[in-house]
Amino acid sequence: MGLQVRVLTEGDASALFRLRRESLLDAPPAFLASPGDDLVSSEDAARELLMRGGDAAVFGASTDGLHGMVGLYRDRHLKSAHRIHLWGMFVQPEWRRQGVGGALLDAAIGHARTLKGVSSLHLSVSDAAPAARRLYEQSGFTVWGVERDAIRFEGRSFDEYHMAMEMRSD
Repeated sequence: MGLQVRVLTEGDASALFRLRRESLLDAPPAFLASPGDDLVSSEDAARELLMRGGDAAVFGASTDGLHGMVGLYRDRHLKSAHRIHLWGMFVQPEWRRQGVGGALLDAAIGHARTLKGVSSLHLSVSDAAPAARRLYEQSGFTVWGVERDAIRFEGRSFDEYHMAMEMRSD
């Protein structure tokens, strides 16, 4: 079976919980969240997240299981509702360098383009994830700021690059 990228539904809660946990354990300095304080800290939390709908979505890349994910959400404040944020991009190590990250990113960007009033897409990427930053740059994101010492893990400090992609507004 070929790779499929789609919006995850509440039936995917268990797989999303496991993959998100794997991402936080696989690359701790690449994420602000830790397993103990993550938004997807349980299957129930994953299910609740996937049931939100609206302008929020989580995309998954799967064959016989979930191998990658990326989420997006719109700013909740009216004055900043023209911005969409990408979060939680992760591809299992054995699926990297096979176009999975690009396919997930393309799906999320494509979805963001369908949302009324969206003029920019934002994300943050740790300097612990240079391959992710390259992927974002190849997809059209540019760095607009650097947050020094944004993440501390096991006595090390990591910077975060804040990136954006401008989109046509309605």
